[in-house]
Amino acid sequence: MKRIAPLLVVMLLLAAPAMAADLLLAQAANFTPAMQEIIPLFEKATGLKAEATYTSTGKLYGQIVNGAPFDMLLAADEKTPAKLQAEGRAEAPFVYATGRVVLWTLKKELCAMPWPEAVKASAKVAIANVETAPYGTSSMKAMQAVGIWDAVQPALVFGQNISQPFQFASTGAADVGFCALSSTFTPEGGKGCFLEVPEAPKVVQAACILKSAPNPEAARKFVEFLNTPEVAAIKAKYGYE
Repeated sequence: MKRIAPLLVVMLLLAAPAMAADLLLAQAANFTPAMQEIIPLFEKATGLKAEATYTSTGKLYGQIVNGAPFDMLLAADEKTPAKLQAEGRAEAPFVYATGRVVLWTLKKELCAMPWPEAVKASAKVAIANVETAPYGTSSMKAMQAVGIWDAVQPALVFGQNISQPFQFASTGAADVGFCALSSTFTPEGGKGCFLEVPEAPKVVQAACILKSAPNPEAARKFVEFLNTPEVAAIKAKYGYE
């Protein structure tokens, strides 16, 4: 064992560079299904290896200011990339997608109601964190606009990011969930139904290259790739404008 242990250490050290990513992306959770299709195409086109961390925009911002070695932030709002630029942490932001909030449920009978009635008829209503997740903020504004926000407080179940309300609703932990439209185009999303929530503001999503990026050239290649017809088709597939 004394001989094997050092050998294993050497092997791991040799393998580490091969396993390291050429591009580290901080990705808002709503865009997960689309990004999981985009990354393999980018890797095939460029020969670069990309990895993404998926969580709420607010949490990603916190990780960035605390020194996480991301190359890019792809947020679920415009405010956070603009803030990073103002702080001298990022290059000029650009919009990469515009998303929408919908109300999703496994209970098909709820989809026969107007969405505010479906919410009021539910014992548990899942929503993303209204402070750190822009889709959660949009969902809250929709409920405020129709005058049900205060009344539904006891029923609300909060997720850290926009992926979690869909998980809660799809597993039955919540009756309905305020979700990103993109979730409805996944295989799991097809098992339920959704209602449009026109009162929810559209979520304009911006991205930026970080000035601390370990791999700035790879990040620029990724920005170029985001403007290709292949990526446009994937975004359309998941309901993004």
